[in-house]
Amino acid sequence: MHICILTQYYPPEIGAPQARLSELSEFLIKKGNAVSILTAVPNYPTGRVFKEYNRLYSFESKHNLKIHRSFIIPSISTSLILRLISYFSFLISSFIVGLTKLKKCDVIIVESPPLFLGLSGYLLSRLKNAKLIFNVSDLWPDSFYDMGLIEKKLAYNILKNIEEFIYNKSDIIMGQSRGIVSNIEMRFPKLDIFHFSNGVNTSTFNVNIDSNIFETYLSSNKIKIVYAGLHGVAQGLMQILLTANSLRKINDDFHFFFIGDGPEKKKLLSYKDQKKINNVTFIEPQKREMMPGIWSQSDIAIVSLSTLIYGAVPSKLYEIMSSGIPVVLIANGEPKEIVNLAKSGLVVEPGDIPNILNSILKMKDLNVRYQFGENGRRFVKKYYNRKVILKSFLEKMESKFENN
Repeated sequence: MHICILTQYYPPEIGAPQARLSELSEFLIKKGNAVSILTAVPNYPTGRVFKEYNRLYSFESKHNLKIHRSFIIPSISTSLILRLISYFSFLISSFIVGLTKLKKCDVIIVESPPLFLGLSGYLLSRLKNAKLIFNVSDLWPDSFYDMGLIEKKLAYNILKNIEEFIYNKSDIIMGQSRGIVSNIEMRFPKLDIFHFSNGVNTSTFNVNIDSNIFETYLSSNKIKIVYAGLHGVAQGLMQILLTANSLRKINDDFHFFFIGDGPEKKKLLSYKDQKKINNVTFIEPQKREMMPGIWSQSDIAIVSLSTLIYGAVPSKLYEIMSSGIPVVLIANGEPKEIVNLAKSGLVVEPGDIPNILNSILKMKDLNVRYQFGENGRRFVKKYYNRKVILKSFLEKMESKFENN
């Protein structure tokens, strides 16, 4: 089959969808399929187009993979209007590039969010006579509502109508978490819905990987607490910074690292400087290939959400567990269920600074950290091995389409 993956996010950008879709494309090619990527020119998470790329269109072919990159107005603003402008700029450019540059294909897989990209995918699937698979990794517009970014008024209702249209036009809908799958099954019981879970390459994220990245920033033998990922509103990173500020006054054994970038980073840096918080270091985003070493050299990992976002499971959780690192999870919902079931760390309600602090103090004990780490690695090897997940997806796609 010739499979096109339509996504706003793809390497050399770093992030969860970028990693997942890159591994999916490599897997599909190894299994004898032709794969094309239709994506935006790289700009995430800085909001600036990478200097080595043409802003309007670029094409590259490597390792039997064809990558078309089209124009986008990049934005990391927290303004919903500016973000919508960015999303729609890629919706339009992806359709034009897909129409003019993309060869006939058998299947188009659309990554959502953004939800609107499904409109481009639907039109291209009809014009290319291709089957449409819509992959939902965030329930728009409900996640907007959960974060207080939108009210249940006209804009919300328009988005719900777009969501319903795309779902009904898709041959397969994939959900990234059990919560997402359950939500869609409840509302659209007649559609073909498949649980395409996030997961991890357990060979790549391994407890035995060596790295010295922290030695550049920390000469003393502190317990390293690491957050790595997007510095955005949904992550609620100020609660970690507040915890660090409180912890430094009572215990000097810990040091916090924030690795990454995003719209909230300037505010976090400003607060750190204002309060002279000396047990926190901010590090620029690291290349994807650096992350296994970073996690393996961490002592404690933090996964944080500001509020309950239904169906959201941060993919870094699986990487941390595969690396044998204990986690302090600040979240509810499905991530909480996973950590509790795996016994891979401690779970705290978002905003509960005293309990975040106490959970970190409990992990001062090396034996406690070791047991949580061992539990987590054993759990993801059994239930969230990405190789197994990709194999089941390919089998699903082949059984659905090859006889049609």
